[in-house]
Amino acid sequence: MKDVRLTIIGFGAVGKGFAEVLLKKQRFLEKNYGINLKVSAVCEIDGSVVNEEGVNLEKALTLAAEKKLNEHDDWNTMKSLEAIKEIGSDIVLELTPSDIKTGQPGLSHIRESLKKGKHVVTSNKAPLAVKFSELRKLAGDNHVELKYEATVGGVLPIINLKKHCLQINKIESIHGILNGTSNYVLSKMADEGVSMEAVLKEAKNLGIMEADPSYDIEGIDTGAKVVILANSMMDMDVSFSDIDVTGIEDVTAEAIELAQKHNSVVKLIGDVNGLKVSPRLVPVNHPLNVSGTLNAVMINTDVAKNITVIGHGAGRIETASSLFSDILDILQ
Repeated sequence: MKDVRLTIIGFGAVGKGFAEVLLKKQRFLEKNYGINLKVSAVCEIDGSVVNEEGVNLEKALTLAAEKKLNEHDDWNTMKSLEAIKEIGSDIVLELTPSDIKTGQPGLSHIRESLKKGKHVVTSNKAPLAVKFSELRKLAGDNHVELKYEATVGGVLPIINLKKHCLQINKIESIHGILNGTSNYVLSKMADEGVSMEAVLKEAKNLGIMEADPSYDIEGIDTGAKVVILANSMMDMDVSFSDIDVTGIEDVTAEAIELAQKHNSVVKLIGDVNGLKVSPRLVPVNHPLNVSGTLNAVMINTDVAKNITVIGHGAGRIETASSLFSDILDILQ
């Protein structure tokens, strides 16, 4: 049995979702992969839970749900960067929310981890959207892996699809729906004939949308994913500033109705070849016409031809699937 030590940076929805899945799948990982995943540290903005023999995740989850993580027996005031430098770990999970303009604080976390010779698995788009080439080079220079399947499409295996299934293919184009929140809004407007304002209000009341959904609605989240796909799947060298982004904030109920009269729907499409994000008309019988929070991505290649991947683009448990995929890929 091989012990593998993890440091979790960011214990929000994704971090807690990962911890929940780890508790459920620990025996599975031991039996099928011969590994014992131990969390050495869980880092939040005001301190960390640290135990190099293994953090009590059940207690961490219970306390975090009550917003009392600082009452954990292993809590101290050690900040994330200090933990990366001082706590023994093989893989760092960078799961914080970060600023799309600067990539921080995630950018500093990933840089420091790679410099320390630690593998990084992340769901954080912002650092990759602003400094993809630098981080990839830093990983190579330090002979460690930087894995980021969870940054694009949540549970959808898009990036690993190229590595494991499309090795001989040249990818000629990628486009699709890359943000579940915006797709939910547009689907609801089409199905119920209501305004965007009404949909946003209802979604917030139901707790299925962030208090500030501007990154989703304004196309920023989709733009960041376009950068990652362009660089990782099509060997480009671009950053977020290279993307032409138009969101759905100006899409009206009247525009939705007009599209329906032409047997079409309005979808927010990320076009990797064109480095563009914009609302577009999609025929009702098209593979990209998916509803709710689903994502759908079309990949065109020279050998396999057209491939469409559809699935949930977000969700704390669903995203954990991609995080574990990257962890196991590193270990294998």
